Amino acid sequence: MSKRPMTAPGLAGLALAALGVAVAGALVSPTASASGFQINENTAQALGRAYAGREAAGNDASVVLNNPAAMVDFDTYAVQLDATAIDVYAKFNGGGTDAIGMPLSGGNGGNGGGVYGVPAFSFIAPIAQNWRIGFGMDAPYGLKTQYDAGWVGRYQALKSSLKTMDFVGSVAWAVGPEFSLGFSVIAQKATIDLSNAVNFGAVLAAPPFSLAPTFLPQSADGTAEVRGDNWKWGWQIGAEWKPTTQDTLAFDYRAKINHHINGNAYFTMPASVQYVLSQPGVPPLFQNTAASGDVATPAVASFSYWHKTLGPVSWGAELSWTGWSSFKQLAISFANPAQPNINQYYGWKNTWFGSVGMDYKLSDTWTLRGGLAYDQSPTRNFSRDPRLPDATRRWITVGAGWSPTPQLALNVGYAHLFINNGGINDVSATGDHLVGDFSNSGDLLGISMQYKF
Repeated sequence: MSKRPMTAPGLAGLALAALGVAVAGALVSPTASASGFQINENTAQALGRAYAGREAAGNDASVVLNNPAAMVDFDTYAVQLDATAIDVYAKFNGGGTDAIGMPLSGGNGGNGGGVYGVPAFSFIAPIAQNWRIGFGMDAPYGLKTQYDAGWVGRYQALKSSLKTMDFVGSVAWAVGPEFSLGFSVIAQKATIDLSNAVNFGAVLAAPPFSLAPTFLPQSADGTAEVRGDNWKWGWQIGAEWKPTTQDTLAFDYRAKINHHINGNAYFTMPASVQYVLSQPGVPPLFQNTAASGDVATPAVASFSYWHKTLGPVSWGAELSWTGWSSFKQLAISFANPAQPNINQYYGWKNTWFGSVGMDYKLSDTWTLRGGLAYDQSPTRNFSRDPRLPDATRRWITVGAGWSPTPQLALNVGYAHLFINNGGINDVSATGDHLVGDFSNSGDLLGISMQYKF
């Protein structure tokens, strides 16, 4: 193999693009249980009715997290534990070509999803006749996908993990018998971990190296991995109004939380590639480096309605808006001066979630639930990739509640998500063109225990 000094502006572009894809993907999530990378699972009770009336139905301590104004409905101390298992199925069908038009090798990646657990905790305390405080913890955004090593889309994604954890402090004020206001302070931690394969064969076959046929696309794969995290403060406000003894309306607004993710990029490569990139005159590319980017968990506004009839049936609805349009592009900066900053465009759109659901009180101790929901996806065809093969969802849910004593309530909820296929037409930084679609579906199973004292 010959040695040659070079400035390699073309290679710098390829390296920049590869690292940019890695970092950008690390700040997006895989398929989650709601639109984009939302996870709404902090109440098994409301899950059983597709979250219809989540903030207005009453007797659900998760309002600490979802609408603090509704805490005034609790006259005693209450603690609630929720746990939800999310089973995501995402399987690719298709193929593609590399930079010189040869078919991409590898299988379909297997099931990119899996089963993941989501915890939540809520606590409410009456501190005065018209005042309540509460504390809670949940994970409102995130999830994980991981594909088989060597799959056909390895240059776009291998592992993608995004986790957020919220720690919430809330206060509620009963302005009058029918109206209350609430406010929450949120401490949110976001953590990312992402990896993908790097087509070093394509890098070294292209100018300025031009080392073909020693190197060809798909002949020398390495990996790139990005990890990072950030803490940030946020807030939400809520209101609850009871115009009649049978009707409750609730409104909640959760502000966007802007994160500046600080992390590091790590590269592995075959020895033959490392030898070439270590030659004199080659810029310090594909070296471990610090990386950072700005990303936001979006603003969410929700309206909730619940109607209690004089009989065993109660019913309600939920309508929520998520401001995903704030995720238009991703600004990435690198500590390595050989790699300039980049912007990657996504162009997500705002989404709506709507549901209807009901409770049927079977007896003094048993309640049955059911619901239907429609959930839009923020992704667009031109920017969808294997890290987030998201698409519009339709929900069907069932649930049950058991209260053996006035102090204790146990709830279970189940949902099946019918998710549209997510089309993929994506080109990697090294010219690997992946075309196909993802078969998607999801199942949610939540359980909770509430105790009043």
